[in-house]
Amino acid sequence: MKTTLITLTMLLMLGGCSPEVGSEAWCKAMKEKPSGDWTATEAKDYAKHCVF
Repeated sequence: MKTTLITLTMLLMLGGCSPEVGSEAWCKAMKEKPSGDWTATEAKDYAKHCVF
């Protein structure tokens, strides 16, 4: 039972992490996010990693 609880906790913790900036998953998530909600840093990172 204790092992199951620890395993579930670890899976929940890993599932809550956001993708690394510049990764394919991050670029895809940013494309889906309305550009009006982007921060200046996100816009700069998107241009740097996903456009060029």
